[in-house]
Amino acid sequence: MGMVGGGQGAFIGAVHRMAAALDGEIELVCGAFSSDPERSKASGAELGLPPDRCYATFKDMIQREKRLKPERRMQFVSIVTPNHVHFAPAKMALQNGFHVICDKPVAFSLKEALALEKIVEKSGLVFALTHNYTGYPMVKQAKSMIKNGELGKLRKIVVEYPQGWLSTNLESSGQKQAAWRTDPKRSGIAGAMGDIGSHAENLAEYITGLKIKEICADISIFVPGRQLDDDGNVLLRFEGGAKGILHASQISAGEENNLNIRVYGEKGGLEWRQMEPNTLLVKWLDKPMQVLRTGVGDLCLEAQAATRIPAGHPEGYLEAFANIYRNFAHCVQAHINGVSPDPVRVDYPTIQDGVRGMQFIEKVIASGKSKSKWVNM
Repeated sequence: MGMVGGGQGAFIGAVHRMAAALDGEIELVCGAFSSDPERSKASGAELGLPPDRCYATFKDMIQREKRLKPERRMQFVSIVTPNHVHFAPAKMALQNGFHVICDKPVAFSLKEALALEKIVEKSGLVFALTHNYTGYPMVKQAKSMIKNGELGKLRKIVVEYPQGWLSTNLESSGQKQAAWRTDPKRSGIAGAMGDIGSHAENLAEYITGLKIKEICADISIFVPGRQLDDDGNVLLRFEGGAKGILHASQISAGEENNLNIRVYGEKGGLEWRQMEPNTLLVKWLDKPMQVLRTGVGDLCLEAQAATRIPAGHPEGYLEAFANIYRNFAHCVQAHINGVSPDPVRVDYPTIQDGVRGMQFIEKVIASGKSKSKWVNM
């Protein structure tokens, strides 16, 4: 693996490195860790990389790695930069024969996302997007139960992602994560809806298998002086007739990362919470509620494949993140060997999910500004 971004002072870069390394299948061999060449080299040195594999720019990394012998060069690029620096390295990596795994959202704008989709399709290479919450075993169990029709026809989807860390004007203090996430030049047209609303959208579509068809959004900026939204409430209409509600907020004081989803069908409903990820509640119309637990009982193959340790030993955020990396690595290895990947491992967010996310971001902001409100996805 070669990495773009994630150097000194970054948060998500370390998460990606831990997730990639968890199963012992991926080795970090090089990187362009910062837009500052000296910081990039210093970051690589801290990670134990040789000086000649710590590059000043991602362009330099891709060009020089391509010239190395196949057994030594990186085989894929992990992009962990702010949103405005996703497209260029992804495009260059793919056009030079390197697979790509990228942090979300996939690009700065829908226009970039659609262009990248064409590049991925033309390349024939593996591309994954780290919507990490889809990696939890009980999320996969929920998806399987819905796909198998156990809840009947779906009627109602409620998905929420409240945080409280931006309840004050934290960006004015120089805090790095707050600064770029609230800056339209680096984050894009959305704040909370782009950062965590896109996670809620992706989780709803992943679990239900339904696509959002129409949205009606109420978008707010509560903190004085902030340029991008920090709270939003969205009504959803799904294909097939199901209705839904999506709430994403970064000014819900006291909340941590309380992502949760409830799905209701004709026969019953289910509930999953990211802060208690090993539990899936299944509520039936005509029998007692079931409490399903990671690693216990006859769970679906995807849930079993995403579980590493015996029941009762909590698996969480890093393991879910690592499940995406492991599945991606399996598909990259299959591509290199010229064989078909195990279907159970072809389970990770793709460029198409990235495009859906950017469509959601652009449409939700458009709806928030529109007087007619309802807009088509």
